[in-house]
Amino acid sequence: MQNTQGKRLPRAARVRKTDEFSSVFAFRCRTSGAFFQVFAKPNGGQGPRLGLVVSRRVNRMKRVLRELFRKVRPTLPSLDWVVRVHTGFVDIASDRVEGELMRQFGVLTRKCHAGLSS
Repeated sequence: MQNTQGKRLPRAARVRKTDEFSSVFAFRCRTSGAFFQVFAKPNGGQGPRLGLVVSRRVNRMKRVLRELFRKVRPTLPSLDWVVRVHTGFVDIASDRVEGELMRQFGVLTRKCHAGLSS
């Protein structure tokens, strides 16, 4: 069996509890795109963390989004990110998904994080 531990998104890098998701949604810093809606909230320096809201019909996208997040995580500010996937998001190429995700991360970084550092 292949060791995938180094390639996995660490548990500490995930938004997992219901109250964590609720606080990100309540912060009301969000953006929408063709494939998903992204919410963000500063997390007090815990590093970037990801939460996913995905129906079973688009479950494949969990793996794609986690992998993209793992790849760009070192460049992201210390925010809790929650991605809510639209149900029409099924057979989209990963490069289109990455472009859309990075665009939304950029918008939310300016919108949610930059205002707090002033």
